[in-house]
Amino acid sequence: MHVLVIGAAGMVGRKLVERLAAEEGALGAEVNRLSLVDIVAPPVPAALAGIASPMAMDLSAPGSAEKLAAQRPDVIFHLAAIVSGEAEADFEKGYRVNLDGTRALFEAIRLEGLKEPYRPRLVFASSIAVFGAPFPDRIDDEFFATPLTSYGTQKAITELLLSDYSRRGFFDGIGLRLPTICIRPGTPNKAASGFFSNILREPLARQEAVLPVEEDVRHWFASPRAAVGFFIHAARLDLSQVGPRRNLTMPGLSALVGEEIAALKRAAGEKAVRLIRREPDPTIRRIVAGWPTNFDERRAEGLGFTAEKSFDDIIRIHIEDELGGTI
Repeated sequence: MHVLVIGAAGMVGRKLVERLAAEEGALGAEVNRLSLVDIVAPPVPAALAGIASPMAMDLSAPGSAEKLAAQRPDVIFHLAAIVSGEAEADFEKGYRVNLDGTRALFEAIRLEGLKEPYRPRLVFASSIAVFGAPFPDRIDDEFFATPLTSYGTQKAITELLLSDYSRRGFFDGIGLRLPTICIRPGTPNKAASGFFSNILREPLARQEAVLPVEEDVRHWFASPRAAVGFFIHAARLDLSQVGPRRNLTMPGLSALVGEEIAALKRAAGEKAVRLIRREPDPTIRRIVAGWPTNFDERRAEGLGFTAEKSFDDIIRIHIEDELGGTI
């Protein structure tokens, strides 16, 4: 099996590759070739040194998508994107990377299949940002996709393209609407949702963090470990069970910022909570106010996707995976 990971230098991409390295047969077959692509050359785990090829590539640059499709990978994980805050701040860059680059990939796969039959599995990282207010109490997969950000719009357009290209048989695609992934390791990025991780990650490392919204803000979360599980499961899933609606919302946890902080206190004490500094940010508050907060996850769960049910579990996973099991 030849696997292509686009966005392999990102947080979820790195963890996905590490999972492939650690778990032989994770995709249901032996991976004997692994192409890792990102705007910078992705790291290669030692266990994959003999089969992995890192490439620095801009998917939206002319010829890039065609080069990747010509390799005819069996499974394609498309994780690359400009994050929400950056897509809102830089309109042209957001559409070039999040939409134009993805469309170029889809077209390159289609044209490759005209030369000789070719129909790879394509797993696309979408987002709950495809939904926009006003919201019902719980959103199901039939709720209208009316995004209120450029990032959400780019993901929603790609979802439609993925469904149509799959319907026409150009590839076998599935789109995963990811919750906000928390706790993200590393340093803060430009995502508007970044503070959800920052107010836990930094205090757990005895550093100060900024909270730009009120504690009564509710959102939808899953851990990085759960996110990797979503992609692995989607790559193996019999998509005849999914049907023509190829994009579905992943399971997660609906929680208040205040509940995050309460879980932090249980894990690390009042001293950690005191490291959170309140600094209201009108731009972040406006963006977050247009995001959904709770979902009916029965469809995804019925297909075998799973995620955490408490913030205590999300913090525990971060401590296990990133902090060596102790704080």
